[in-house]
Amino acid sequence: MAKIPTPEEEDAKRPNRERENLVSERTRIVNRMKSTLARLGLRGFKPTLRKAAEGLDRLRTAEGVPLLPNTLAELRRDIARRRFVIDQIREIEAARLIRLEQHPELASHAMLRLLARVIGVGIETADMLVHEILSRNLRERKAVARGACPRAGQGPDPGAGLTGSPDESGARRREKGLARAGNARVRRGMIQLAWRFLMFQKNSALAQWYRLQTTDHRGTTRKTMIVALARKLLVALWQLVTTGEVPEGVVLRPAV
Repeated sequence: MAKIPTPEEEDAKRPNRERENLVSERTRIVNRMKSTLARLGLRGFKPTLRKAAEGLDRLRTAEGVPLLPNTLAELRRDIARRRFVIDQIREIEAARLIRLEQHPELASHAMLRLLARVIGVGIETADMLVHEILSRNLRERKAVARGACPRAGQGPDPGAGLTGSPDESGARRREKGLARAGNARVRRGMIQLAWRFLMFQKNSALAQWYRLQTTDHRGTTRKTMIVALARKLLVALWQLVTTGEVPEGVVLRPAV
């Protein structure tokens, strides 16, 4: 049976999840502004620039006329909203650094600091992994990457959902993709981290294993094996933060 997280454990997840939502909101605002301008034939304007608000007055449509008042007002509000979202993201990041400095003795904070030393793992990814899965009291390494389907009277296993969901009938077996029964945030984050890991940890044993498995250079093979790499990498990071065992060939940043 899955262990029910305490209110404190659930509360510790809130900053990273809120930041994730704010980053998505920031992206939506920019895309909405670009869509509005594209309808007017304007594609070179960059809403992310510091002086974007001042540049709106100089914009001219394909007919050579300035933006109409309502459109201009909407774009100004979008720019102001984006700045407000950015301020909230920075507030969350600053609060996290304060917590790490004030309470270095907490096990989750020690895990976060150690994980962030792995070159290629950013502080946001480390924060997400620690509070979503690595600080959980998982029974075994298989439970880290597995997302078991819930049974009657049980909740889902707090794994990452990085295992397959085969369709089996007699001697026939067909993979239907990821089971998706685990933590979706961890699953998305680990697949993204696996691609970064190949760039920043090229000489590690895991990166060499991936290159060996994808010697045919087929796109389908690379996509399939990146999930397998993400699963192996997650287990390796779990062992790192629980036992201190550094994965073979992985380079760490100096301890601060």
